[in-house]
Amino acid sequence: MIIDCHGHYTTAPKALEEWRNRQIANLNTPELGPKVSELKISDDELRDSIETNQLRLMKERGSDLTIFSPRASFMAHHIGNFETSATWAAICNELCYRVSQLFPDSFIGAAMLPQSPGVDPATSIPELERCVKEYGMVGINLNPDPSGGHWTAPPLSSRSWYPIYEKMVEYGIPAMVHVSTSCNPCFHTTGSHYLNADTTAFMQFLTSDLFKDFPTLKFLIPHGGGAVPYHWGRFRGLAQEMKKPLLSEHLLNNIFFDTCVYHQPGIDLLTKVIPTKNVLFASEMIGAVRGIDPETGHYYDDTKRYVEAANISIEDRFQIFEGNARHVYPRLDAALTKKGL
Repeated sequence: MIIDCHGHYTTAPKALEEWRNRQIANLNTPELGPKVSELKISDDELRDSIETNQLRLMKERGSDLTIFSPRASFMAHHIGNFETSATWAAICNELCYRVSQLFPDSFIGAAMLPQSPGVDPATSIPELERCVKEYGMVGINLNPDPSGGHWTAPPLSSRSWYPIYEKMVEYGIPAMVHVSTSCNPCFHTTGSHYLNADTTAFMQFLTSDLFKDFPTLKFLIPHGGGAVPYHWGRFRGLAQEMKKPLLSEHLLNNIFFDTCVYHQPGIDLLTKVIPTKNVLFASEMIGAVRGIDPETGHYYDDTKRYVEAANISIEDRFQIFEGNARHVYPRLDAALTKKGL
């Protein structure tokens, strides 16, 4: 199977954005804002939004299953308060669940959390539990910077995050480390904030002993790991100076990277530097980079062709396309096994 571990519902019907705009417009007067019951999106609208977009491209490019979560830039945890985020997260997660029910062979859900700046991460646990127990979701997206580019939250190694980690271990779900919109003009959302966050999260893990407390905890760092593979020698050297174990022991049983890298040299470097067992196929299609590369004539985010062209073995290619995802997402593996796959 070709399992894409990084998909977002970027093509949701317009009614979703319109509801969100009304919610934001009434942050100071929530009693005048929209009710959840006022959001009306039919199954036919969901089908049309998926069949003409993600599902069409999946068929054209040859991928089978996408781990599907709410649109990352729409999470916008910095907007409003916890109640704002809790309502918004519940709506977005339900839509992804409905997509997974309409197209059960092509999509399976991952949840956004109702995070909010300065709010205890433990407040997100009820939504996490609901998405796992009621929706059968197989992972979560964890935002290390709910402030939207100002980095007011403690590092991911802080004990304030431990209640989330305990639930991840209990339910056997990984977290994709994924920030949302940047409201800091110094950081372009997808060009710098996302990649900064990927690199920053890795360094927070490196400088800590988090995985001594949670030896089975798993994180997926998207977008190829930001700067991490390109500066692998730097991180190895820093770990050495800090008297940390080798990175293969210190982090690589718990940290994984996806293939949302939009050119062949980038994938070639990723697959050469990072062990195969730590690389998962992903495209984030219809996401940050949607155009056609004039140098190749193909879409930048058609990452499957890069993995196929990489100088790796057939076994390595299998692990990247399927095996590693089933290892990192045990609930996904169980769902597929139940179907006889």
